Amino acid sequence: MPAIQLSVILITRNEERNIAGCLESVAFADEWIVVDSGSTDRTRDIAEQFGAKVVVTTDWPGFGKQKGRALALATGRWVLSIDADERVSEELARSIRAVVDGDTSGHEPHASSQVAGGGTVGFELSRLSSFCGQWMRHGDWYPDRVLRLVRRDRGRFSDDLVHERLIVDGPVGRLKGELLHDSMPTLDNAIEKMNRYTSGRAVDKLRSGKSGGLASALLHGVWAFVRCYFLRRGFLDGRLGFVLAVYVAEGTYYRYLKMGLLAKQGG
Repeated sequence: MPAIQLSVILITRNEERNIAGCLESVAFADEWIVVDSGSTDRTRDIAEQFGAKVVVTTDWPGFGKQKGRALALATGRWVLSIDADERVSEELARSIRAVVDGDTSGHEPHASSQVAGGGTVGFELSRLSSFCGQWMRHGDWYPDRVLRLVRRDRGRFSDDLVHERLIVDGPVGRLKGELLHDSMPTLDNAIEKMNRYTSGRAVDKLRSGKSGGLASALLHGVWAFVRCYFLRRGFLDGRLGFVLAVYVAEGTYYRYLKMGLLAKQGG
């Protein structure tokens, strides 16, 4: 049996709407690892039918540690971390395959990466996200560089509850092509996600020694809107560019406000 060169890892919970499309976009991989945290829909069945190895966990340690579990199960030389609501574009798929094939043959994949050098062990992807049905090409959301492709023996996940990061021991490059992210199809989805993520992020920030409160919430919220809408030209995305800037500002405001309230309550 040939050695496994590329593993795809993802964590799920009730993702039957997304999981098939996600896995189909990475069908070129050699292995698919799904760590599921108690789905009550058809997520696990769909993943298994695709050929993925599905492992079910009974607890929820946070995004960072859960993805660390998935990484520990992977056996490929390279690992691509992806979320169920993401898709690998055709151009990005070609870039990823070039990295894996070039590494196997001993050649550095210069043609596929915008930044690459000898011994590159991780690659950033350019993520293009959709907000309420529109692809957002300006503001805080683009270009969104996310480190997702890594040599298995050279990477690990941070322990953050949300907004976890891949930490890589070695040089990092950047691949051509886009990672398509259908994160928030409706405003209801966006608001619900904001509440969950600001709560988790507030805990992470407090643990790292940061502080919050009403004054800092107001200042950071206003600055987030100015940065997203004006400095990063979110206005070029039209009406939803304004809505997104307000959304980013609100999320920032609530994160710092929750930090202050949690600190008063003793964390």
